[in-house]
Amino acid sequence: MTAGRRDELAASLAEVRERIARACVDAGRPADDVTLVAVTKTYPASDVVLLAGLGVTDVGENRDQEAGPKAAAVRAEGAAPRWHFIGQLQRNKARSVLAYADVVESVDSVRLATAVDRAAAGRPTPLEVLVQVSIDGDPDRGGAAGDDIWRISDLVAASAALRLGGVMAVAPQDWDPDRAFEHLATVTARLVSIHPEATTVSAGMSGDLEAAIRHGATHVRIGTSLLGMRNTLR
Repeated sequence: MTAGRRDELAASLAEVRERIARACVDAGRPADDVTLVAVTKTYPASDVVLLAGLGVTDVGENRDQEAGPKAAAVRAEGAAPRWHFIGQLQRNKARSVLAYADVVESVDSVRLATAVDRAAAGRPTPLEVLVQVSIDGDPDRGGAAGDDIWRISDLVAASAALRLGGVMAVAPQDWDPDRAFEHLATVTARLVSIHPEATTVSAGMSGDLEAAIRHGATHVRIGTSLLGMRNTLR
């Protein structure tokens, strides 16, 4: 872990935090309303350790085969970020992911919710689950739509092993971000009316975090703006 890499990350982190703060001011929200989730897929465990030392508390990964060993390596270095699993999750991988994940953001079907519930049995504390919402209803993109959102959320909320945190979504590339996150805000409002505790909204990435915050995001998932392009790393 070079001092140069730490300086790079510190500078990028300061810029991202400033963007979040400005977006919160513009939205009339306090800056501490929004949590930064550093998306560290394809980046080494050493970067996660450096980010943790710089005050980053939440880390997102989307591939179990990479995330599991990375989480173990980070733990061995004495760092303890909160791990978010944000990728598509196969039912047969639920137990493996739950060995390190504190939050699973990508539950998008009743069958997956049931598998995660079974895998979480016996945990000392409930696993936080977010319902992944499909903005455009395209099944190929992942995410739940229509009544499936409420079926999944009801199942999670009723589980002793799970805790319904809220929702997650990715704005489709062919949608205006404001339109996408406005739609998500409507879903969130209905969800909170049914489950008042489900206030987490994970939305927004490097290119659209301002729009996400404008429409109520509580968590933004930032990779490139924070860690740089993977092939430029030394």
